[in-house]
Amino acid sequence: MDIEPRHSPAENRGALFLDRDGTLIFDKHYLSDPAGVELIPGVIDALVRARALGYKLFILTNQSGIGRGMYTLDDVHRCNDRMDELLGLPRPIWDGICIATEAPHEPSPYRKPSPAYILETIAQHGLDPARCWMIGDRQSDIDAGRNAHIHAIAVCTGKHDAAGWAQLALPGLPVYADLAEFVATLR
Repeated sequence: MDIEPRHSPAENRGALFLDRDGTLIFDKHYLSDPAGVELIPGVIDALVRARALGYKLFILTNQSGIGRGMYTLDDVHRCNDRMDELLGLPRPIWDGICIATEAPHEPSPYRKPSPAYILETIAQHGLDPARCWMIGDRQSDIDAGRNAHIHAIAVCTGKHDAAGWAQLALPGLPVYADLAEFVATLR
């Protein structure tokens, strides 16, 4: 028996908070050149399905290369624009984007694992935390979701494969091969 209520897209107050590098695009380590943007297979279909189900889509990305002086915020915007171009989806694709520009040693209200952006976005958009997920390839992504008291999902398309996630021993952490495999489970 299916006991989960079905929500029409208009009633779905859920959201996906997505890490960028290693979740949506391949992590090229301090990516600053739009020519290096490469979509992870299955991402387009996953985003289309999530939208069709009524989920809002947000990006939450740490870009410490800016704080380290390796590239600029404009470089990140150009990479994001290239990603959107490759996605080829109707605009706007994203309901919001948060770029944490600080280096790890600098104070930052939004750098993951901080839950600040997630919590502010939930309040601003009237989202149901029980229908929100933070999805990423690093422990800081998982910690941001858990710190915001929403679901946290690990993908194996970036820093960690399934064995790497198992070594971290994060109790109760769902691990998926990629974003598409996770989104296929959404209702």
